[in-house]
Amino acid sequence: MAITTARKPATVALEAPPRTPVRRRSRAVFWRRHVLPAVVAAAIVIALWQLAIIVFAMPSYLLPSPLDFLNALVTEAPSLVQPTLVTMQEAYLGFALAAVSGFVAALVMARWNVVERGMYPYLVLLQTIPIIAVAPLFVVWFGSGVATNVLVSAMIAVFPVAANSLQGLKSTDRNLVQLYRMAGAPPRVQLFSLRVPAALPQILTGLRIASGSSVIGAIVGEFVAGIGGGAGGLGYVITLDATQLRTPELFAAVIFASLVSLIIFGIVAGVESRLLKRWHESALPTEE
Repeated sequence: MAITTARKPATVALEAPPRTPVRRRSRAVFWRRHVLPAVVAAAIVIALWQLAIIVFAMPSYLLPSPLDFLNALVTEAPSLVQPTLVTMQEAYLGFALAAVSGFVAALVMARWNVVERGMYPYLVLLQTIPIIAVAPLFVVWFGSGVATNVLVSAMIAVFPVAANSLQGLKSTDRNLVQLYRMAGAPPRVQLFSLRVPAALPQILTGLRIASGSSVIGAIVGEFVAGIGGGAGGLGYVITLDATQLRTPELFAAVIFASLVSLIIFGIVAGVESRLLKRWHESALPTEE
């Protein structure tokens, strides 16, 4: 009697697909999408800059060449460190003051409509006043120093924070507000647990705008106040270089002023990405 045994089906060893270097690929995509266009644009601007100097035969005091500018940037960098620190102190203190006061004003106006009707027109009026005309008054009242430049910086930066925060607080989904009211939540709970989280994109947008405006305000204050706190800031250096027609050195001071603005802007943008990346459309990755 023949005995048949069931054969086991042959198993084929499947090789795991090779792992794709996701992190390396994401870095390559980042460099190709964001860094490479900026580098190409900078190269085009520098080429046009040099071409304009050659074609129109511009003197160095009117428009320095890229090489003269780079030489001045390297040479003047050590002497610009202290003025940069002074401007950073004034601009960042002004930004902090504007952020706190603007957000508190927006909270109060969003909570009570009568306060908004009485307060918002004066915020608009504050924004329309030429800051160069008000800065001398601050010098008369508070003297030439860091305090004056901080106040000028905050005066310029407070309106974007207050206006954007108020707009965000008033744009909360009406259905969610009604749901909170039906649940018996008091206005204070509605404000801090519903309206403020929903208004985060607008609040952070106002902070991004204010980050650049605060640096502008600090430098404008330095134009008027001159030397403040025993040391001059970048505004004082720019004024001094302009009066002496030291254009390459002036360009170097402007670059340092831009770095002051980029640092605070980068901090705010990083916080914005951290807070919004998981739920808001503006922080989600986009497909090209």
